[in-house]
Parts: sequence; structure tokens; C-alpha cells
Amino acid sequence: MTETSKTLLRGRLLSFRRAPKSLTDTDSYFYQPDGGLLIEDGLIVGCGDYDSVKAAAPADATEIDHRPHLIMPGFIDTHMHFPQMQVIGSYAGNLLEWLNTYTFPEECRFVESAHAARIATHFFDELIRNGTTTPVAYCSVHKASADAFFTEATRRNMRVIAGKVMMDRHAPQGLLDTPQLGYDETRQVISDWHGKGRNHVAITPRFAITSTPAQMEAVQALAQEFPDLHIQTHLSENDDEIRYTLELFPDAIDYTDVYARYGLLSPKTLFGHAIHLSEREMDALSDSGSVAVHCPTSNLFLGSGLFPMKALMRREKPVRISTATDIGGGTSYSMLKTMDEAYKIQQLLGERLNPLDSFFAITRGNAEALSLPDRIGTLDVGSDADLVILDAAATPAMALKMEVVNTLHEELFLLQTLGDDRSIAETYVAGQAMKAKL
Repeated sequence: MTETSKTLLRGRLLSFRRAPKSLTDTDSYFYQPDGGLLIEDGLIVGCGDYDSVKAAAPADATEIDHRPHLIMPGFIDTHMHFPQMQVIGSYAGNLLEWLNTYTFPEECRFVESAHAARIATHFFDELIRNGTTTPVAYCSVHKASADAFFTEATRRNMRVIAGKVMMDRHAPQGLLDTPQLGYDETRQVISDWHGKGRNHVAITPRFAITSTPAQMEAVQALAQEFPDLHIQTHLSENDDEIRYTLELFPDAIDYTDVYARYGLLSPKTLFGHAIHLSEREMDALSDSGSVAVHCPTSNLFLGSGLFPMKALMRREKPVRISTATDIGGGTSYSMLKTMDEAYKIQQLLGERLNPLDSFFAITRGNAEALSLPDRIGTLDVGSDADLVILDAAATPAMALKMEVVNTLHEELFLLQTLGDDRSIAETYVAGQAMKAKL
């Protein structure tokens, strides 16, 4: 698209207004069976029934017909590890064994700019293939990895959140910074990349085990200097991790209290996993507005535990939730497969996760968790035109099932259950149809 060009997309439109209360809660979403979406300069400028949007569109607007496919906001993935693409599918018994055996050695390679740049290209290709338009990512401890990540994100004009990991102990020498170096390089990444294009920088201490109290103080200083930035780290993923953390921070009441003591609980703090929380910790997350990030395929793969999503959401003090792949502990880049596994976890806990819940979660729900619903996660006028086009008959098995699908929620559940990258007919980033480079 040129700067002044406009594009009109036609198809079935689905966008959520709020979290659905049930499968019959039709007020929670907007669905237009013959919809029009008008895009100008990367933004949605018109959304509604096709005839009305077409009538208001300029005569020279480029029209693209995606019928019978479903047009939704692009998927949002709130916890990924960019350097772990070649770690995915590594055999290990649990989290700490997996980190030490595979992950830390692999992340040491990201000191090399050429390697980081190569993996960045593959990383964003996989996002596009799977309909994910906004990732929240951990880079490695090396500034070169963050530079490679943001360079590729800028090239593709994607809205991203990412940070250089800070870690100064309990890892190979090639993966350690120091409190001062971690602080200085994070400040430099912020200066170089935050607010440039569609980039957001996150303050990123890996987790309490790999940061000394001195480094946690440096993280606290960054959080105070840059209060608008996101903070991302890990919390209570694994029982052994929790025990080790409390040995390292003996004055803390519990794992969550470690972060609280350094002022890191906030509405922009993303806590990866947060499976094994006490009631006190749940209250602390709720009171601070912090986000517990559910990573279902990773939690199952590493045997970490069953995340009580529904129980956290219906508490008297509910906890904010987002969902994520957690590549490479996670086993799929697809947010469809992620919600398929999230559904199964809730089934094992005696809970129900209906398909409206799932598609809200990976669009507006995750946008709200990131405090970005005014920019991403909806088809609202004024939003970024980050979109995914979904084909619920993408495979022979899906096409056969679609013959007996009669409702929108049945179609969504089919996409969630059998869908993957083959169900992504097209991905748009800021109004541009994107193709994988490799």
C-alpha cells in the first residue's frame, strides 16, 4: 500500500467487545456474516456490514474478497523465548534439567549477531505463518540478540514487546551479565528501540534464581525510571524452582514476595506460568493488577502442573490472565493449538473453557492483559490493522467436519481443536498482507 491507498477487505468479521460470560452471550462480540473492513495507512478506518462500508469507501480502494473465511484481529502471544527456536522438542524430565541441559547452552550462541539475525528471521516467519501479529518475547542476555529481534520486527512493521534478559548467576559464564551491565545495556536497548516504529521494550529479569539481590535492585531502579514499560519474568512454574528460590531469598514470605520486595508487581508486569500460587500470592497479584501468563503446552510438556485459569478468574479478588505459547518449552507456535491444550487442562481440573473464551483470550483478552486494547486485539475503528484470516476447512478432516457445523461457536471450536498454521489463510500486519521469507 502507498501512503494514501485504502484497502477494503470482505469476509465474515468477528471481534470481541468484552469477555464472554457464556456461549449464549452474543453481546460480548461483534459478528458480521458479510462484513467489510476498510484500511488506510495501517489502521482500521471502517468496520461493519459490507454494503455500508463499501458505500463509504473511495472508488479507488483496492478490494480483496476473503469469503467464506473469518476475519479476526491478529493473535497475540504474551510469553515467548526468541532464542529457543532450536530448543523446542528437547527431551528432559523437568524445568531445571531442561534449562541447564539445552536452553542455557543454546542461548550462549546469541552473542553472535549473525546467528541472532538468522533466528530472528525464522522467528517472525513462524509468527506470520501462525497468525500471530504481536509477540511478547525474551531475548538472550546479549544486547546483540535484542538488536537482532527489534531490527527484524521493525523491518516487518510488527507491534512487539521484548527485552534483553538480565541474569548474573546460576547459568554458564557466557550467559551472565552483572548488575551494572544488565542495567546499562537494558537502558541502551530502551534508548535504541522503545517507541521506534511499533516496538515496546520490556524490563526482563529472567527469574529470581538467576538474579542476585544486587541485580534485582538494578531491575527495581529501571522499573522506577521507566514506569510505563512492561516488566516480564517467571513465577512459580515448578516445585523445585520454588524451593530453590526461597533458599536464595530466605527473608521472602513466598516466591511472589521476592518480586514484591523490589517493587515489581504492577499492571504491566507479566509473570510467566504462575501455576503454584498460595491464596496470599493470588491476592498480591490481584491487588497489584499483575498478569499471570498461562503457557499450557509448555506446562504439559515439562510436567510443571495444571494452571487453574478459571479458578483464578472467578475469585473474589480475580487475577488477570493472559495466554501464551512459551516457545521453546512450549511445543507449538500456534495460538490455536495453545488454546486446545488450555481447554484440556481445564477439563482435567473439572472446568469448562468454551470457544468464545478461547478466541477472546488470544485477541482482545491478551491485548487487555498488555494494556493495549486501544491498539491491538479488536477490529474497532482506529485500531492497528493487524489481522488473521481463518479457514475452518483448511484440511480434509476439517472440511469434512465443517459439513455438520451449524453455529459460529462450533466453527471456532473446530478451529481450536484441529486448526494449526494450515488454517491461517492470510496474516495482515498494519494492513499489509505478509508472507514468510523462508
